[in-house]
Amino acid sequence: MNRNVIFILCVVVAITGLLLIGKRGAKPPESANAAGAGNSQAASAPAQGAGDPTKGSVAPTFELKSIPDGKAIPLASLRGKAVLLNFWATWCGPCKIEMPWLVDLQKKYGPQGLQIVGVAMDDTEDKEIADFAHKMGVNYIVLKGTEKVGDLYGGVDRLPLTYYIDRSGKVVDETVGLASESVIEDAIKKALQQGN
Repeated sequence: MNRNVIFILCVVVAITGLLLIGKRGAKPPESANAAGAGNSQAASAPAQGAGDPTKGSVAPTFELKSIPDGKAIPLASLRGKAVLLNFWATWCGPCKIEMPWLVDLQKKYGPQGLQIVGVAMDDTEDKEIADFAHKMGVNYIVLKGTEKVGDLYGGVDRLPLTYYIDRSGKVVDETVGLASESVIEDAIKKALQQGN
């Protein structure tokens, strides 16, 4: 083979590798999805019959423990507030991009009745999640997610996954994957306006 053909093959292999790495960036590591992983808190593919709340439906209720204090927080306790429910993980690259936006949006819209709730879908120790959230400057509620709660929301197999819930507890919008800050802000405004 001549050098040009070898060079082209190397470029094709390199680009293919980068595309595969990028595709995996928003999905959990394979070890987190392995069957029989015990008490795995990781995201999984949707189970047969799993929920996936639609716009206008009441958001599925759950109770999860907060990080770092371990206090039980029921979603229903936030009724009367607009809730941005964000499923994320420490290993998720797109989640790291949007977290500073969420911090800013909590500051901006918190006084108007917004409560952002981050549900960490990590299969790791609470301390590691708490340290990560602290490092990112998170100023909103962080809960330790479970596979059961993930299934209530359609099986959290792509992160970030965000639901926007109005003051009456109904889903007004959803974004899958990384959305722009303006898209997130528009959905927050909608959640704040509805359900009064």
